[in-house]
Amino acid sequence: MLVWSIASQKGGVGKTTTVASLAGWMQKENLKVLIIDTDPHASLTSYLGFDYSTIEKNLYDLYTQEPLTRESVTSCITHTNFPNLDMIVSSMTLATVDRKLSGRSGVGRILTNALKYLEDDYDVVLIDCPPVLGALMVNALVASTSVLVPTQTEFLSLKGLEGMVRTFNIMKKADGACNINFTVIPTMYDKRTKASRTSLEFLESHYRDNLWFGQIPVDTLFRESSQKGMPITMLDEKCRGALAYRELLISQLSKELEQNPDRISPTAAALVSLTADSPKPDQSKDLDIVAGEVDAMLN
Repeated sequence: MLVWSIASQKGGVGKTTTVASLAGWMQKENLKVLIIDTDPHASLTSYLGFDYSTIEKNLYDLYTQEPLTRESVTSCITHTNFPNLDMIVSSMTLATVDRKLSGRSGVGRILTNALKYLEDDYDVVLIDCPPVLGALMVNALVASTSVLVPTQTEFLSLKGLEGMVRTFNIMKKADGACNINFTVIPTMYDKRTKASRTSLEFLESHYRDNLWFGQIPVDTLFRESSQKGMPITMLDEKCRGALAYRELLISQLSKELEQNPDRISPTAAALVSLTADSPKPDQSKDLDIVAGEVDAMLN
């Protein structure tokens, strides 16, 4: 089972949108997905149309109940209206979890231990992280096979990325075995603006080894999908925002197949192989058509 945390120490960069969009593609491709909202603001919980006050058990219950058992972990899972997609919702009480867990041994590995009970239930777990370093983020990072860092292509978000990388270094210093494999995801990219182009150039210059080759574009359908309480793939899987997230999904699964082959499920591995083997469109024909039209204009 793969575990991906989506993390940033800057708000408004597309963390929740990234979780929801990737989850939408995964369940559409018949992968079994669990999403976990670890942010006390509960944005992801609201995104998928849930009110945590009406859910019997949430993530706070998972963190505070002892001992952990398969039954206690699964009791915190809520089924969504979408096939293959389950969720552990957030709650405002998560804001008190650092104080609540103070003095408890192994605080940073509670989520890791909980997910061991679900190894055979899901292909991928997606974790939406809070923007601050504390017990919730530490648990998510330690449990992850990969960390995705959405970074809006504008100056202030680049500063947030620097903070996130410092956090990774802090984690490594605290535990030498904690090697965080992270990928920077440029989001809200608008090639028409100088700010986006300049920011992307900065990322390519300073984070080349950890930078995803694509970009998530500005797309008004992201806002519409959140208003309707569904991933963008349910609204229009062929819009540019949805297609960009599918590229991201295949790219990340390909990396996992190379780096963590023992953690990737046969279903996820098959999706990578199927995509690699699928025929690519013959762009030369399109170029010939356009060249013909240009030639007609010039002559």
